[in-house]
Amino acid sequence: MTSQITLPKLLADKYALSPTKVALRQKDLGIWNEITWADYYNDVEKMAIALSKHFGLQTGDKVALIGENRPQWLITELATQAIGAISVGIYQESLPSQVSYYLNDTQARIVVVEDQEQVDKLLEIEEEIAFVEHIVYYKPQGMRHYNHPKLVFWDDLMTEAEKLLEKENDFLHKKIEEISGDNIAIIAYSAGAMGDPKGIMLTHTNLITAAKNLIEIDHMTEKDDYLSFLPLAWIHEQVMTVVIPLHTGNIVNFPERPSTVLNDLREIGPHTMLAPPRVFQTLMSNITTRMNTASRLKKFIYNTFKKQGDRVAYAALNGGNVSGWTKFMNVIGDFLVFSAIRDHFGLARLKRVYLAGATLNKEAFHFFHSLGVNLKQTYGGTELTGIAFVHRDKEVKYESSGKPLPGTEVKIGEDGEIFIKNEQVFARYLHEEHQAEVEGGWFTLGDCGYIADNGDLVIYDRIENVIETQSGDKVYPSLVENKLKVSPYIQEAIVFGQDRPYLTAILNIDMTNVGRWADNEGIGYTTYEDLSQRKQVIELIESEVNRLVQKLPEKAHVKKFVILTKPFTADEGELTRTLKVRRKFIAEKYKQLIDDMYSDVQEIEIEISNGEEAKKQKLLVLEVSTKAREVA
Repeated sequence: MTSQITLPKLLADKYALSPTKVALRQKDLGIWNEITWADYYNDVEKMAIALSKHFGLQTGDKVALIGENRPQWLITELATQAIGAISVGIYQESLPSQVSYYLNDTQARIVVVEDQEQVDKLLEIEEEIAFVEHIVYYKPQGMRHYNHPKLVFWDDLMTEAEKLLEKENDFLHKKIEEISGDNIAIIAYSAGAMGDPKGIMLTHTNLITAAKNLIEIDHMTEKDDYLSFLPLAWIHEQVMTVVIPLHTGNIVNFPERPSTVLNDLREIGPHTMLAPPRVFQTLMSNITTRMNTASRLKKFIYNTFKKQGDRVAYAALNGGNVSGWTKFMNVIGDFLVFSAIRDHFGLARLKRVYLAGATLNKEAFHFFHSLGVNLKQTYGGTELTGIAFVHRDKEVKYESSGKPLPGTEVKIGEDGEIFIKNEQVFARYLHEEHQAEVEGGWFTLGDCGYIADNGDLVIYDRIENVIETQSGDKVYPSLVENKLKVSPYIQEAIVFGQDRPYLTAILNIDMTNVGRWADNEGIGYTTYEDLSQRKQVIELIESEVNRLVQKLPEKAHVKKFVILTKPFTADEGELTRTLKVRRKFIAEKYKQLIDDMYSDVQEIEIEISNGEEAKKQKLLVLEVSTKAREVA
């Protein structure tokens, strides 16, 4: 039976029940401006009639959105859906060539963008996207002298919409009645970690079911605050920012700009957060490095209570018990130390943090639980409309991704492949050549793992990433990489070894923490490249790798590695826009470098580009000590 519940219908319900309550907050010039549910509904109605009557948009047409997290994105998206059209989110940091790919893939007629930067991208590729009829922008700074027939200023469009509404009675309500839950609401794109991103068509029912299932596990209320700072083109952020508030009425807060997120986080003190693991890996590194350089007294106080927090966290994460004295000391430590750390980073009111996109290493997971931060690993993907598995409170196990959401079935196939079935599974791919990937309602993201005795899903790695060495040993590279990234001085690690005699790795240093260490050691440097190749830094990373490798099974020991003189970036194609490593791309790009690590050379000369002209650089091949490799 077709459901009549849609996202615009939920907005109308919120408007009818709570018109004066705050729905959104946007920080501008240091001031938090509030948008009520009535404001939200009225702006959606204006944009809907503008798209329909002014631009002539029809059912099934596409509207693309590019920009930071702003109310205008939500308003445009819901207005698009209300008239039966489909919204397409594009990552704001996409290069012009990537924007061209998304627009050509969807044939979007209208593009709504934030500012001059995004307009310039579109005008640069104008000949490639001739099918785009109008470009609407909502930040006028720098746009005064632009005179292009396709450009439309948001405020002017809203003024025109007000005139159109004078001739239409209850326009939005009538349009909402014409759409159903089976309508395609958005086209979201896969991360593209293994190739070109694929357009994934999600219905209103997909999105609403995903939100309801998560709310059933973690109750949220209209008094809760959420800070929306991750790209709205990412399906996980879509569910958290757009869909869940339409159910619960919780307030969505938008930071002033990306550079102010940490300050805005402290001001808002949200109750719920969504983050990829890298955010908390970096945060742990920052806290650890700061404590290492703190005064003796501060170190003593922190370390004294951190030991108690570690014991409590270990017991909670492993189903153990602690003594009354440890509990008491942890309460004192929380009052004196941990609460101050949480407050400093805006985590004081947090009820939960959803980790999505990858798995956080267990050291970082344990670290934050010892500070009283309720990190919860999740598992899902764009085809699953975001989160499909999540830890339950007080049932958190760092080695797992939690239990399935209500209505979710899971089975483990050959080679440990994970298959999932629920109402969240997407409607179809945008293009027909991908449709065979869904069979009988069961879908796989290509990961392997198993179901633990307590019902939790444990992820090993992507099936295609599993390394089989010449000796026949199977190694899950994420296990090794996460262990190496425990070091506050290693930001990224990529492990190789398929059909090879041993494992090798390419590392990125953490510029912030290594830089702070270098400053304390009196080591001068200028750029990332300069810092990464300093003799003392090389010795530091070499020591860290030797230390951490000892904690891995012998078959997972890295024998050789290099420190790259540039960080992996999305602009260079090495990361996706959600910061996932594009392993296949990196393996091809640095093929000669990887091959040379399986020879006797001690120094490798390669061409490296860092967004500028490529230049030749020499990298040392560093070998993990035999002693470290022999210790299992």
